[in-house]
Amino acid sequence: MILSHEIPAASYWSLRLRAGRLLRLTALDGGAVCSTLIFADSDPVDRLNVPDTLKAQMSARIRPPMVLMSDRGTALCSVTGSSLDWHDCLTGHSLDAHVDAPGPSSYATDRNDWRRSARYGFLSELRKHGRGPADLHGCVNFFAKVAIGPDGTFAYEPKHATAGDWVTLRAEQDLLFVCSTAPHPMSQTWMPGAVRAEVEPGELYGPTDPSVTFRPESTRALAAAKAVLA
Repeated sequence: MILSHEIPAASYWSLRLRAGRLLRLTALDGGAVCSTLIFADSDPVDRLNVPDTLKAQMSARIRPPMVLMSDRGTALCSVTGSSLDWHDCLTGHSLDAHVDAPGPSSYATDRNDWRRSARYGFLSELRKHGRGPADLHGCVNFFAKVAIGPDGTFAYEPKHATAGDWVTLRAEQDLLFVCSTAPHPMSQTWMPGAVRAEVEPGELYGPTDPSVTFRPESTRALAAAKAVLA
């Protein structure tokens, strides 16, 4: 184990992860959500591109062994395992309007129980890395499920994750992760959950790795990431 850090409920955190290492996220509470932005640390403009990631891999969700791709079609990280077969990436992160729906909240009135959106947390962490609002992009809401209902609208499942559910990501290049544990933007209640983040050494993988063989597009994305490291 290289690092273990608990992200409290309704909080935020960021991490630089070296290529080849594994990041394991574990839900510590039922209903926990970890909204996550991902950037290539070597290039300030290369970041997670959700539409291309989904289109290239014929999916409307994130699950193993998919590869999360950047704007340039380069692999950022691979989903090497998960206790859940569905992580939402369609609905974006929560805004201040979402957390104010039950009524206004501020530090002056609520102290440490002050409700803060994922956007607030993202911007707070991005400033630490010299970034700002222009760097916000489509995120992955790990541990959340939003399917398409029979009528074509989004259907959020509030009890998708239970305590102990997990997902592991293998960094294919040096990365910056920015995380928020604010509730999902479609949640009807303010019940955030904590998430544990653990970093472990990775292992070398070959041409039969599930992410490599998943689709031709994932093969090309991983090859492009290796070129970045060369």
